[in-house]
Amino acid sequence: MAIRQRIRIGKGLAWLPAIAVGILLAGCSSTQRDGVSVVDRNHQGAASSTKRQPVTSGQYRVQRGDTLYSIAFRFGWDWKALAARNGIPAPYVIRPGQIIRFDVQPGQTRPKAVATAPVVTKPRTGSSVSSQPSVPATQPAVRPQPPSPAPVATAPASAPSASSARSAAGWSWPANGPLIGRFSSNGSLNKGIDIAGELGQPVLAASDGSVVYAGSGLRGYGELVIIKHSDTYVSAYGHNRRLLVREGQQVKVGQTIAEMGSTGTDRVKLHFEIRRQGKPVDPLQYLPRR
Repeated sequence: MAIRQRIRIGKGLAWLPAIAVGILLAGCSSTQRDGVSVVDRNHQGAASSTKRQPVTSGQYRVQRGDTLYSIAFRFGWDWKALAARNGIPAPYVIRPGQIIRFDVQPGQTRPKAVATAPVVTKPRTGSSVSSQPSVPATQPAVRPQPPSPAPVATAPASAPSASSARSAAGWSWPANGPLIGRFSSNGSLNKGIDIAGELGQPVLAASDGSVVYAGSGLRGYGELVIIKHSDTYVSAYGHNRRLLVREGQQVKVGQTIAEMGSTGTDRVKLHFEIRRQGKPVDPLQYLPRR
C-alpha cells in the first residue's frame, strides 16, 4: 500500500511543471498586454491627458511656482473662465495652499465666463526691450517664486530671423528645424507640434506677448515657457534646456526666449502649442508655410 501511494503522488507531481509553465506563460502575456508605455504631459494627479475637455470636477491646491495661467493650461481651462469660477479678481494673484475648484456650476455645460484681462505694462515708446525683465504692475503669479534649478538669464529683443516671417494671422515659427510631430485632434497626447533641432538652439517667441509662466512645474513639458498674446490666445514652448525670460516680461515676435533642450523628453526638440480660449488648436493652421 505504501508503495502504491508513493507512485500516485509521483504521478501527481509530474503534472506540476506543466501547470507552472502555463501560469508563467499567462503571466507573461498579461504583462505584455498591460505594459504599454504612455507619455503623460499632465501634472501628477491631473486628469488623463487623452481628454481634451477641461476638467469639470474636483479641486487643486496651489503649489509654489504656480500661476493662474499654468493651472488653466494644465487642466484645459481658459484662464478667464477659471478666474471667474473661483472669484479671483484682477490682478489674478494666487497663493500657495489656495484651493482652485473645477466643478461646473449648475446650468453650465462647460466654462464660458469672461473676466477682465490683467493689466500689463508696455515697453516705453522708442525704447527696445531692456536686458532687465519688464515687470507689470499687476502680475498674475504666485510669489515668492521658488528658486530655479538653473540660472535664468534675460534675453534682449533680437532682430527677426528667417523663422520670424509672419503669417497673415501674425504668427511666426518658434524654431528652425524639421517637423517631427504633428497635432492630432483624435484624442492623441500630442496637443501641438514637435520641431527637432540642436542642443542650445534658439527658441523664439511666435508672436508678441507677455510671459505668464516660466518654470518646470508641469510634468512632461520640462522647462516650459507660456506666453499670453491676447485674451484669446496663449502659446507654450516645452523641453527647453535654459529659459531666458521671466514671468511678466514683454517679448516681441522672433525674440529668443529659451535654448532648445531635452528636459522632460528623450531627445532634443521643441514642443510648441497654441491654445485658443484654453483649447489646443493645430499650430500649422496659424504659422506661415515654409
